[in-house]
Amino acid sequence: MGFEMNPSSFKAKQLNFTRVREAYAAKEKTITKTLVDNSLSRDSLQIYLRAFKTEKVIELWAKNISDAHFKLIKEFPICEISGNIGPKRRSGDLQVPEGFYYINDLNPFSKYYLSMQINYPNASDSILGVKGRLGNLIFIHGACESSGCISITDEKIKELYLYYIEACNSGQNRVELTIYPAKLDDKNFKKLTASYSKDKDKTSLWNDMKKGYDYFELNKVPPTVKFLRDGSHEIN
Repeated sequence: MGFEMNPSSFKAKQLNFTRVREAYAAKEKTITKTLVDNSLSRDSLQIYLRAFKTEKVIELWAKNISDAHFKLIKEFPICEISGNIGPKRRSGDLQVPEGFYYINDLNPFSKYYLSMQINYPNASDSILGVKGRLGNLIFIHGACESSGCISITDEKIKELYLYYIEACNSGQNRVELTIYPAKLDDKNFKKLTASYSKDKDKTSLWNDMKKGYDYFELNKVPPTVKFLRDGSHEIN
């Protein structure tokens, strides 16, 4: 890969898998150029993801460990996303979750080429969802089909998966992902909450998410989120 690597590193282990090696062969140059163009070092890379259902896009934000703020370095179009806006509350509802998450596993043998698992259900989902029927195994993956997951095609997942590997290899312990119903600028938020004013489950979540959205827009740092006993969130 063109640089020294601890043989027991996260990246070295991932390179044992055929599809990961294929992904590096296909996307290494693109990733290197993007990092260089944004003054980012692979050795201190940190990333943060935001997904927007309505706009059908995943934003990749990144910084060096020593940098104070994240910057937007890439947008990945979402090829397919099932369900409607609003949170996932039970298995089989075909909903993509909404809320504050992180990537908790990788699958280099995915039915959908490569996949990155989302830690659904989070603490809020577990409280507000249907007990015993929450569902699980929600991923960002390749291909272009969805039954509760976010699908971005094989070509795009190759790239996003590798950014995750590089960030973990440089020491990032947790890659956070926030999944929004839409971009929650004031105009969109007003429209959304007016349209769903009688749906307290959605509007309560979106009120919390709006605080997180505004905080990130202002500071370019993900908010600190505390999950409360009623399923709501304390933001910063």
